[in-house]
This record gives sequence, structure tokens and C-alpha cells, in this order.
Amino acid sequence: METWRTMKRLVPLLLALSLLVTAAGCGGPDPAEPAAAAGNLEGTLTISGAWALYPLMVRWAEEFQQLHPGVRFDISAGGAGKGMADALADAVDIGMVSRQIYAEEETKGAFWVGVTKDAVFPTLNQDNPVWGNLRQKGISREVLVGIYISGEVTTWGQVVGRPEVTDPIHVFTRSDACGAASTWAEYLGGAQEDLLGVAVYGDPGLLDAVIKDPLAIGYNNLNYAFDMDSGLPVTGALVAPLDVDGDGQAGPQEQYDTKQQAVDAVGSGAYPSPPARDLNLVTLGPPSGLAKAFLTWILTDGQQYVDEAGYIALPQARLDEALDKLE
Repeated sequence: METWRTMKRLVPLLLALSLLVTAAGCGGPDPAEPAAAAGNLEGTLTISGAWALYPLMVRWAEEFQQLHPGVRFDISAGGAGKGMADALADAVDIGMVSRQIYAEEETKGAFWVGVTKDAVFPTLNQDNPVWGNLRQKGISREVLVGIYISGEVTTWGQVVGRPEVTDPIHVFTRSDACGAASTWAEYLGGAQEDLLGVAVYGDPGLLDAVIKDPLAIGYNNLNYAFDMDSGLPVTGALVAPLDVDGDGQAGPQEQYDTKQQAVDAVGSGAYPSPPARDLNLVTLGPPSGLAKAFLTWILTDGQQYVDEAGYIALPQARLDEALDKLE
């Protein structure tokens, strides 16, 4: 499937750059030294967590390593829950967390900064039996609650007001503790454990399940729902429009036929928040040394790669707040 080909392109890139190494820990020069000064940093950074942040983190690591050849990265995805757990256990230097940070996590030592933004989108199979109607009407939040929370909406005919259509909805969700599921559930008024459906591991796995089933519905992060090259939904999938204003029609700002349309909707605030959300990086206590230098670079020079990687930049005021927090 195309989503797996996309992920496969990332792995050789990591290997070619010697990013995947087994060493752990972090070190480097005095964090007061400029983060962008070429070649003055060395050591290894271990990073784990959210699938949502993984593609951009790979890009950041590539660019940072070009500036600092002595720096190595060990990056793995596995969900926001893993990123947070690993960070709090001091098992990695940085955790990627694609949801809000909870107060109890801060109490345990979680130090975090927001670095970019994206959103979770409802995904369907390209052969969905009522796509023509869905394309015009969109899916309302109330209908999604009926599909994912209460279980009262069970056929595709119910979704579009066509009782003669009795095709069942095959609901898929995430099995791993992740920001996408947490954010999607928050939008629907629940928690991840409240979401109905067959549980599948990982963003690529969930999309693959949807692509294989014409009656499926799932949800995916922006950079998994859309192909990184064409800017269209991944082959075999569609991104369903949301009827955000509840007027029974999918207006121009409620349709996400291309990645650019989706990015524009999130950036303008037309797409609801949640499921639009900030993406965060977490350390155990305030970072120092190499970890601090890398985070500082991400919030400054590293922001130039956010847009071209298909993410949404945070306002400069938010980035400045994060930089002040690092100090």
C-alpha cells in the first residue's frame, strides 16, 4: 500500500544518514553556545513517540545532522503514549507527544514545548458505497458520535439519510495509546477507551485496514492520510469532509480533497480543534546539553522545514514562549 511505501522511503533515509543507532544518552557542549554553529555538537539523541511527529522529526534530524556531523539519532515511532512513558522513565531523551500534556504528567516531571501543529481526519475507503452523498453532505460531529461513541449509527445509509442503503459501517480505531485516538475521542466528547471499533496498531496500520475494506471508517493524522508526493489522499483512501457548521452541506472549507485544502482549513481555524491539535516534544525535567540545543534549533532554524514537510507552523508568539521556557 502507498502508506507503507511512504514509510519505507523514510527507513533507507535514516539508514543512509546513520540515524538509527543503538547508543543512548546525550551530551555536548555548553547549551549556551549557538545551536546553529556548524560542527560544534556531538553525541546521541534518542527519541520515541507519536506517529504524527515521526516524519517531521526524521527531517529535522537529517538537517541537524548536516550541521553537526558528530550528532547521531535513534528515532522510533510507537504512539504518543509510548513517547510520554519513555520520556518520564528517562528511557529516551525526547518524547514525541501528539496531544495535550496532562497535569499529572507535569507532576511526574514532564517538561514540554509545542513545536508544530496538524490534525486528525476521518478516512474512508475509495469505494465507499455512499461517497457521492458524503462528498456533498459531509459527516457531522453528531453522526461521528453515533458511529464511534454510542454505536447508534451502524449503516452507511444512516450517515447520509438514505434508509434503503443497509451496508454496515466497519469501524476501525487505534490499539496503541496515541495522540490521534485521544484527540479524535476528545472531539467526540470521550476518551480513547470509549471509541468503538476494531483496534489496529499504528497510523499506517489503521489506514491500511481502511484501504482494504470498502465499508470502513477510520481516522488518520494529516501526513498519513495524504500522499507526501501527490498531495492527494493515499491511494485507496478518501478523506471525508466534515459538516462543521451543521448545515447539512460540505462547503468549500469543509472538503479535504487535497493536502493543501486540509492544511489551509487547519491553519485558518476552519477545521475544528480538536481534532486539530499542537504537537509537543517532552523531556524529563528541563533539557540541557544536546537535547536543549536540538530543541532550540527546532524552534528557530528548524521551523523552515515545517511547511514543506506538510505541517502547520505555530504562531511566532507561541514559538517565542517555548524558547523562553527553555531558558
